[in-house]
Amino acid sequence: MLRVLRRRSSLNRVINRFVRIAAVPILVGTAAFLFLESPAAPYAQLPAAPLRFVILGDRTGETVPGIYEAVWREVSAAKPDFVLGVGDSIQGMDDATAEKEWIEFAHILVPFRQIPYFPAPGNHDVWSDASVKFFESHSGHPLHYSFDKGQAHFTVLDNSRSDALAPGEIAFLEQDLKAHEAQPVKFIVSHRPSWLLNVVLQSPGFPFQQLAEKYGVHYVVAGQVHEMMHAALDGVEYISAPSAGGHLRASGQYEDGWFFGYIMVTVRGTAVTFEVRELPAPNGEARVTQLESWGVAGLIKKTP
Repeated sequence: MLRVLRRRSSLNRVINRFVRIAAVPILVGTAAFLFLESPAAPYAQLPAAPLRFVILGDRTGETVPGIYEAVWREVSAAKPDFVLGVGDSIQGMDDATAEKEWIEFAHILVPFRQIPYFPAPGNHDVWSDASVKFFESHSGHPLHYSFDKGQAHFTVLDNSRSDALAPGEIAFLEQDLKAHEAQPVKFIVSHRPSWLLNVVLQSPGFPFQQLAEKYGVHYVVAGQVHEMMHAALDGVEYISAPSAGGHLRASGQYEDGWFFGYIMVTVRGTAVTFEVRELPAPNGEARVTQLESWGVAGLIKKTP
């Protein structure tokens, strides 16, 4: 009996040793299988962080002192990924003083230099050949250009010296949109709202609108007017940015689109939302509205 027990004990040791050895590749194989097939794999499929940027209106055009700086403080506190400016950074119109004004403008932006800034050229920025050189040197951008941020593509056009977009700008726009056709979200930015009359009249038969439709552009932004306006035309949203320092015209009333502020834009995948933000006291009442609340004549539902 003792010999039998000893044989069984020896057999158990062999079996246990075999199980321990055999378990190693099984466990490794299982781990590899889990690594390839388990929920760990979807890390690469997690949605990208939303893109948040600010649309900033005109600083100049009879500048109201201190407003532009106040807008930038609010913008900085919101921590956007970048700022998209519609132009009129300096008062300009004089080659002799332009460079000095650009240097003063750069000093304003020093506290906010951590935020990338992409400006369009405004009519107060560019009016002569010399002023073109000042703009390009101090802004760090040519008169027209484009860039990508995540899934969004941005085309910045130059209509600083003409109410209409010149044929060369339309050609650049088409070339750029064609080259970036795969980008699912597209914005076009210029200083002057060259599209305004056609959009107000709901007349889509103009080259700019046709290109926007052809290449899937859904958002067009401009400034110059200093008035918050919004209209849609055949799937394209047209936006006029509120003033960031340029004087308020006409009634000067908030409900008519006359106020100091900025627009916060959030891009999540292909979904885009806009928050229209007014400056707080003493320069406003810190009102926040959605883009859909605005039309071409101010707030759609005005307070009696």
